[in-house]
Amino acid sequence: MLTIIPKPTDIPSDNSTRMVMDELDRMGYPYKVRFLEAIDPFSDDLSNETIWICGIRQNGHNFESLQALSLKNRIINSPEAIVTCASKVMTSALLIKNNVPTPKTFFTESKIIAGNFIKKFSRAVSKPVYGFDGVGIHLVEKLNDLGDPPYYLQEYIPNDRDFRVFVIGNRAVGAIMRVSDHLTHNIHQGGCGFAIEIPEEMERIAVQAAKCVGVDYGGVDLLCYNGSYTVLEVNGTPNWHCMQAPIPKFLAEYLISQVK
Repeated sequence: MLTIIPKPTDIPSDNSTRMVMDELDRMGYPYKVRFLEAIDPFSDDLSNETIWICGIRQNGHNFESLQALSLKNRIINSPEAIVTCASKVMTSALLIKNNVPTPKTFFTESKIIAGNFIKKFSRAVSKPVYGFDGVGIHLVEKLNDLGDPPYYLQEYIPNDRDFRVFVIGNRAVGAIMRVSDHLTHNIHQGGCGFAIEIPEEMERIAVQAAKCVGVDYGGVDLLCYNGSYTVLEVNGTPNWHCMQAPIPKFLAEYLISQVK
């Protein structure tokens, strides 16, 4: 049986969970809807099932409940993958370990050492370790631009756009280019998205990035860099705004294949 845990931030005008459930309904495939806050992971209520987590709240209860549920069920995406993607530090570490192109990255609690990184590259991009939707990302050019530690910094790569590639089961199924006139091009920060064809090199790097962080499906964000692409991050509970590809249908088909 397929169990679906809806995204807590779904709203009537932007309901990711409902889009996939509509596709399952069209296919005549049965499923149950449960809410994480109402599940006791120590009971036998959920066992030997496939559970799709459309999205979670980044808090201890949600993460710990998923970890416990994963001992008796197949979770998509796995708790480990969701936690990895939630942490920019761990995502960067895995990208670097697996030789996936990614900007030069630095992480420290020392403001002085962080300042040396900024001097080396003239400017850097500061990001919250557990950020989302492009919130809290800003350019730093001197020591006083830094806030409170810890400091997760990446080299600044000049750009006027970025790309999101949607990967399902080690296959790139859709992509958009996001454009804005400021540092972050995230749709939630005012960026405009346009569906694009996926170049072979972009697909190869995006699939490699999704694979190394362990997601069944994910949104891989990239920049153009030195004639190729570099990965900024991987989203483990991604939206598919502006994509022309039928992502909900692809996701529904993938979930059915995993139950079987």
